[in-house]
Amino acid sequence: MMLFHFLIGFVDVWVAGRISRDVQASMGMVSQSFFIFLVVAIAVSNGTVAAISQSYGAGLIHRVQRYVGLSLQTAAVFGAALLVFGYAFQGSLVRILQTPESMLPIMTYLLSVYLLVLPAYYLFIIGNAILRAQQLVLYPLYCMMLVAGLNTFGDFALGLGMFGFPNLGYKGLAWSTFGSVLAGGLFNVWILRRRKLLVRRSFAPWKWIRCAFPYLFRVAWPAGVMQLVWHSAYITLFSITASLPEGSVVALAGMSAGMRVESLMFLPGFAFNFTAGILVGHYLGARKPEEAKRMGYRILGQGLLVICLLTVVLWQFLEPIAAFVAPDPEVRDEAVNYLRYNLAAMPFLLISMILGGALTGAGATIYQSLIMGGSAWLVRIPLAFVLGHLIFAQATGIWLAMFLSMAVQALCVAYVYQFWNWQRFAMRKQR
Repeated sequence: MMLFHFLIGFVDVWVAGRISRDVQASMGMVSQSFFIFLVVAIAVSNGTVAAISQSYGAGLIHRVQRYVGLSLQTAAVFGAALLVFGYAFQGSLVRILQTPESMLPIMTYLLSVYLLVLPAYYLFIIGNAILRAQQLVLYPLYCMMLVAGLNTFGDFALGLGMFGFPNLGYKGLAWSTFGSVLAGGLFNVWILRRRKLLVRRSFAPWKWIRCAFPYLFRVAWPAGVMQLVWHSAYITLFSITASLPEGSVVALAGMSAGMRVESLMFLPGFAFNFTAGILVGHYLGARKPEEAKRMGYRILGQGLLVICLLTVVLWQFLEPIAAFVAPDPEVRDEAVNYLRYNLAAMPFLLISMILGGALTGAGATIYQSLIMGGSAWLVRIPLAFVLGHLIFAQATGIWLAMFLSMAVQALCVAYVYQFWNWQRFAMRKQR
């Protein structure tokens, strides 16, 4: 499933690089900054995974159905609200990013189209979380295949004018994303109906919602704050990169290309993250907290073995891979520079991802929020400015700051997982 998720972003940046370095840099900035509008969906999906996986582990199927309805209702309300909010403050976001003049029209257009698909994106994200929480992992896989296939076809057809379609350039990339995500959201709704997870009784009476929503909110709000803090830090990082004394467009394009190659390594990381969240949640639902903790460590050991082997292999081919993603020679060299620092930090990142997934399954998202927020704003951002602008005066300083912040984050997550009582956040067995 994560392979197709990787392909969506990878193809976007690859096709953008064939159009121009400005389009490639803009695509990377918009893709990352757009996540700020998805924080509620990601937050609700974390609460959904915790509530549904624990309910499923306890054998409370009726409660599973009701949490499905509650999650989708929450997504619909916030998806529509953020669509309106996004259009109201679109110009402010573009200015905050310190967008170079040559990229302004591209950034503005891409963001305006991306905002239109917000409601469908919410259905897409939360629908996948609902299905994963019940171990129905094939349906999210089919959904990702559908979205990746439509997005890839649209990028080549509309972005590059292939297959007899008009060449719309970066506008084609935007509408390709719109169509593919809309299809994915509708597919999830259809599957939930077909599996009888979204039925009439999924929409519970207000009395039940008043009792159930506090748990969903208790898990979701720290996850939402965590995503808000983390992605706002990434937006600030892009802003620091965009305001470098020289070579800002090349640095942004290299960062965009490097992030897409780096995201290949996230595939096993996210797979282990999801697995840890689901299995830890199930063991806690079955009242086995010690086994839940051991399961997290077992998954971490397997994940580190896989990621270290993949990193060693990928390191041997950094230059040809970067050249494939970024045909511009200057952008290619900067992408290689970015990848060297961030691939070296991959074991640290995996510790945070897997143990963080276990904390999510337990509902202890407040710990994740504090750790990720602290490492981003107290370590990464100050170091990026000092190293990137004052000491190195180039992008290398920013990449080094990313490496150091990931090491600090991993140490903090490991300490909390080992020594703090995160199992106490698990939901009690009640109907």
